[in-house]
Amino acid sequence: MPQRRVRFLPVAGCPAFTFYNRQSIPANLLMTDRPALSLPAIQQLAAPDMAAVDALIRRRLASDVVLINQVAEYIIGAGGKRLRPMLLLLASRALGHMGADAHQLAAVVEFIHTSTLLHDDVVDESDLRRGRSTANAVWGNATSVLVGDFLYSRSFQLMVELERMDVQRLLADTTNMIAEGEVLQLLHVRNPDTDEPAYLRVIERKTAILFAAATRLGALLAGADAATQQALHDYGMHLGYAFQIADDVLDYASDAATMGKNLGDDLAEGKMTLPLIHAMAHADAATRERLRTIVEAGDVSALPEVSAAIAAHDSLGYSRAVARRYADAAEAAISTLEDNDAVAALRGLARYAVNRDR
Repeated sequence: MPQRRVRFLPVAGCPAFTFYNRQSIPANLLMTDRPALSLPAIQQLAAPDMAAVDALIRRRLASDVVLINQVAEYIIGAGGKRLRPMLLLLASRALGHMGADAHQLAAVVEFIHTSTLLHDDVVDESDLRRGRSTANAVWGNATSVLVGDFLYSRSFQLMVELERMDVQRLLADTTNMIAEGEVLQLLHVRNPDTDEPAYLRVIERKTAILFAAATRLGALLAGADAATQQALHDYGMHLGYAFQIADDVLDYASDAATMGKNLGDDLAEGKMTLPLIHAMAHADAATRERLRTIVEAGDVSALPEVSAAIAAHDSLGYSRAVARRYADAAEAAISTLEDNDAVAALRGLARYAVNRDR
């Protein structure tokens, strides 16, 4: 039985995506033999492949420029969940494909992601990531930017080796969109007039597009048909939205020790994220004007005032609900795939995205 798709705009003015409304899908399509996996179970399932990817990353990071090795190892060695390469591996595995080409493309995706982190920290003037000093705080902005460029170029060397034009085209387009997203976000820095559609457009380009590329690449490697490729693309896109919105909630709802970055960093950097956008849209005129002043100044000392406004309008609850809607759409997008452990892992990642504390 085919999926029944429901198209709607998440917010007025935002580009339309195909959402798969759980209530509109026949019950038999939502019933699976395997429950969604927890994050530890997902990591265990992916561990052998991820070990191969990590080994490949370290081999291909090598440069005869010592400083490049130092900075790249510092960033890669910081760990993290390696979510994007894991998505590629799981998508490929879900469709029955495993092998060295998947490991190589997973490394490409991680290099692209890591290069964006280096550039982001310079633009945002961040000094803490994953609980330790950022590369720009240790080596300076110029070094961080140039090593980020090295990682970008190394990623393209790796993808060219596979001699697949479809893969190269997808990653070239994705990287270009990420760069557009960086500039788009810059245009909205300390801009209190940023609304939900503008915010979601930034997420699409900065975060969701690389998630979608990772899962589509898995389908490409598996030789999947166009419909299956699109389903995996939709899954990754929706998951990227869910993950980033949930991340933006944590900046107002967590603490520095748990998050591995300074609480209120988004406010200090002048970023208008969904909790603050929602609070400003529903505040009275005086509060709205005060919030505008805080945003324009990037006044992190006013974080208690901002948090109070967010709490007064349940803006965290609203934002979590939006993130859950995207996570549900991600799960539903893959509801017709033949069920297996990798598909259960993909469902689990959709749930983890909105049920985490860091």
